[in-house]
Amino acid sequence: MAFSLARTLSRGFHLSARRNALAQFNMPAMSPTMTEGGIASWKKKEGETFSAGDVLLEIETDKATIDVEAQDDGIVAKIVVQDGSKGVPVGSVIAIIGEEGDDLSGAAALVEQAQAPAPPKEEKAPEPPKAEKPAEPTAAPSKPTPAAETKSDLPQGDRIFASPIAKKIALERGIPLAKVKGTGPSGRIVREDVENWKAPAAAAAQPTTQQPAAAELPDFVDTPVSNMRRVIGSRLTQSKQELPHYYLTAEISMDKVLKLRQVFNKTLSEKEGSAKLSVNDFIIKAVACALSDVPEANSAWLGEVIRTYKKADISVAVATPTGLITPIIKDAGSKGLASISAEAKGLAKKARDGKLAPGEYQGGTFTISNLGMFGIDHFTAIINPPQSCILAVGATQAKLVPAPEEERGFKTVNVMKVTLSSDHRTVDGAVGARWINAFKGYLENPLTFML
Repeated sequence: MAFSLARTLSRGFHLSARRNALAQFNMPAMSPTMTEGGIASWKKKEGETFSAGDVLLEIETDKATIDVEAQDDGIVAKIVVQDGSKGVPVGSVIAIIGEEGDDLSGAAALVEQAQAPAPPKEEKAPEPPKAEKPAEPTAAPSKPTPAAETKSDLPQGDRIFASPIAKKIALERGIPLAKVKGTGPSGRIVREDVENWKAPAAAAAQPTTQQPAAAELPDFVDTPVSNMRRVIGSRLTQSKQELPHYYLTAEISMDKVLKLRQVFNKTLSEKEGSAKLSVNDFIIKAVACALSDVPEANSAWLGEVIRTYKKADISVAVATPTGLITPIIKDAGSKGLASISAEAKGLAKKARDGKLAPGEYQGGTFTISNLGMFGIDHFTAIINPPQSCILAVGATQAKLVPAPEEERGFKTVNVMKVTLSSDHRTVDGAVGARWINAFKGYLENPLTFML
């Protein structure tokens, strides 16, 4: 009997322990600045078990879609936030998980428990207006006062009773008050009566004039704003409004870069699997070298301090279907052109596929935005805070320039326009000019990369 009782008690404690083993699975922060995200898709369904290392779900951040892996073995007891949900706050409950063999019946109760604190806050919010309600009866008696005044005015004659504002509007619009029916106290004409009054002819004609306007409305499509687009809009608006931008533009001769690129690509084509160098690879390298010469441009405004970085981590803007993202070439100054080219191509592909890890697009020190491949010869870019600078790169175009040494008196050169946007809090105009001249020097003499 004692053994049976002990066995029963042990079962009860075991079941209780299993119920308590269920735990809330909260929305994780995939980066230090992330405040909310979206659930792209759950890879495990309710009641499905998982092992450590399995992908539980895909989370959509402001920059990429990231896999969330399980840290331990377990089972998905209940999914709280479904696929496609957006704007899910970090730390909010998105699922209930447990261990295999747990009693999953308590999952619903655990969800209710997690969501319980929210309703009391909503109920407390309307309480202050309730305290203000006694003030309404004091305002109500004031309404009969004008009515009493009008009643005393009524016996004085057959004149039209209207409020001053109603008379003013009627005078301005040429509306005969005698034809307006009053809805105020004792038939008094109020403002709404005058504004809503229509002449019989005008009332009949108005619908015909309004119909063409409705027919002329253009066709349109509303696209929901993604988390990525929302964050891009917020940060760039903040940057443009708060950062004191200034711009420096320079023309750079690209003849030597193009010739050197042609030589390198010819050599690389003889090697199997070697990718060709792009002009952007030379630009990234030149930017890193110029930052080494003028480190003040490789800085960030942090409020109380200006941080100057020792290495050039170059953010390269990449256009994706969901918006702009800036994967980073880490320590670009220490890498050769071939390494920069391979890394840039790999990061660009991952960016377009939405597979960048947070460490691959967070923490850059300087940004390059190149629209030259789209035929844009000149533009200005918005700084990506807390960075101090961003370089806008245009297309390389042929240009005729005077050349007294030539028989024709002129020659054709390939010129590229670049514009440096700088934060005046950290980079003074003279410093920006020094940097852009250093950058220009490296591109016009690209063999200095090898020194």
